[in-house]
Amino acid sequence: MTPSRIRPPFDADERTQLTGWLAMQRAIVHWKCEGLSEADAHRPLLPSSPLMTVAGVVSHLRWAENTWFEVLFLGRPADGPQFLDDPEDADMRVEGEPLDGLLAAYERQCAVSDEIIAAHPLDVVGRHPDYRSAAASLRWMLLHMTEETARHAGHLDAIRELLDGGKGYY
Repeated sequence: MTPSRIRPPFDADERTQLTGWLAMQRAIVHWKCEGLSEADAHRPLLPSSPLMTVAGVVSHLRWAENTWFEVLFLGRPADGPQFLDDPEDADMRVEGEPLDGLLAAYERQCAVSDEIIAAHPLDVVGRHPDYRSAAASLRWMLLHMTEETARHAGHLDAIRELLDGGKGYY
């Protein structure tokens, strides 16, 4: 079931606005995946970006959430495929991985991120000693993940329209 795509209230506090906009963009990602066949979910449409598939984008977003909130913010080990030097864009290499499994992993990762976000003040900065980006505040990371997710939701919108004509904003 696709998560609800609801904008935060106009008069909401800062945290509710930040988490609400991120939740809405995450829900759009799920919506753009509804009803796709496995073949379409893994079909590359951009000749210069063969890993830019629906499945590849979902995997990338899962690992981006992990990077920003678990690794950079909490200081946990940098163990995901996004930290491999070879192959490039390893977090988007999902041959043979079913879309529903990728979406479930993304949903689980978002739940972990939400727990981290809920447990810390927005002004706290990250802790990973090996990455300069860890110096960002949780607020900055939330804004960045909203931008990152929205940008890729736009990619999914274009890919979906190319695949089967499906389109819509939210």
